[in-house]
Amino acid sequence: MIKMSVYYPAAGGSKFDHDYYRTSHMPLIQERLGDACLRYEIEKGLAGREPGSAPQFVAACHIYSPTLGTFQEAFAPHRAEIVADVANYTDIAPIVQISEIVGG
Repeated sequence: MIKMSVYYPAAGGSKFDHDYYRTSHMPLIQERLGDACLRYEIEKGLAGREPGSAPQFVAACHIYSPTLGTFQEAFAPHRAEIVADVANYTDIAPIVQISEIVGG
């Protein structure tokens, strides 16, 4: 199983619409990926390591898929639509990582 993680760094003045992300963007991805999206998780940053410190990331999501090939094949035809929708909720350049789940 693989996990695609998308992290949105907290940056002063940047916008992030958590409601749109939760109610529109992620459901759009789930619909477009179909069975290639086993599930997804959304995180909203609350705090950093030290009490009272700001979070490193304003938000993150994790999309789980059976294999890298399955994910890439399902995502490719919808890439332009999904990327275009990003402007509807943020102006933050995300950090993306795809990982293999090896335990847990």
